[in-house]
Amino acid sequence: MEAQKTLKTAPPSFPKKSKTQQFFKDIVRDKYLYLLLLPGLIYLIIFKYLPMYGVVIAFKDFNMFSGIMNSPWVGLEQFERLFRTPDFQQIFMNTLIISVLKLLFGFPAPIILALLLNELRHMVFKRFTQSILYLPHFVSWVIFAGIIITFLNPVDGLFNYIIKLFGGEPIHFLTSKDHFRSILIISDVYKEMGWGTIIYLAAMTGVSPDLYEAARMDGANKFKQMWHVTLPSIRPVILIMLILSLGNILEAGFFQIYLLYSPLVYDVADIIDTYVYRRGIQEANYSLATAAGLFKSLIALVLIVTANKIVKKTGQDGLW
Repeated sequence: MEAQKTLKTAPPSFPKKSKTQQFFKDIVRDKYLYLLLLPGLIYLIIFKYLPMYGVVIAFKDFNMFSGIMNSPWVGLEQFERLFRTPDFQQIFMNTLIISVLKLLFGFPAPIILALLLNELRHMVFKRFTQSILYLPHFVSWVIFAGIIITFLNPVDGLFNYIIKLFGGEPIHFLTSKDHFRSILIISDVYKEMGWGTIIYLAAMTGVSPDLYEAARMDGANKFKQMWHVTLPSIRPVILIMLILSLGNILEAGFFQIYLLYSPLVYDVADIIDTYVYRRGIQEANYSLATAAGLFKSLIALVLIVTANKIVKKTGQDGLW
């Protein structure tokens, strides 16, 4: 009797679907969403993944007439040549210094700006201000560099005009080793900080108004509300953006530097990307240039993985 009762009450069992079957079922169910995703996937495959095959050039003595397949393998010889290059140590240090300075000044700038924008209550003025701050991001570095060169012109530039107005001597900013890095940092922060506020402002909209109300009840002023309520609430977003920024630690900004620098400031401005361009494109030394680019990518990978592990050990969510 007990066995019969068990058989009657036991729920019917169905064969479990494999992960592959479930995957194709999800595709059929959400086919229109996957169609929207398709252009982005095609772009990534064609322009990001397929070119990865070219990385093997770093381990070959590449000859464009022989092609990648028929060029002889040389192992790590290109990397040895790269590290033995007299200027490589200086180039690597320039890349690291400029990238770290951009991270130190450029990463907190949009957070601070987003905190200030979040306190604006006049919606028309707030939207107008946001539009003005977003605008530099959409200006290409070619145009932006032209504006910088015009403003810093030692003959009739605005900044030198003001300096001469107060009795000073004109300064050749773009050919001065003392000023060039500062110009890079300031112009990069100014151009991108407005656009960077978008993510943080979106995160701030998810902060519960009850938290601000409770903070006000406890006597917290605006600054304390930002410090104790807003910043802790958007901390996961800040950490994710920090991890992504560390992955680009050696992306010192090729277009910006290439359009502004000159041989007079190579000692403080020549970076891995500009070195790769000169050796790879201008001198047609593709294997050495690819080795330099691969070296930079490897460092970025190590930094991302390390930063992600550190963030997860603190109890926060990482990238994966």
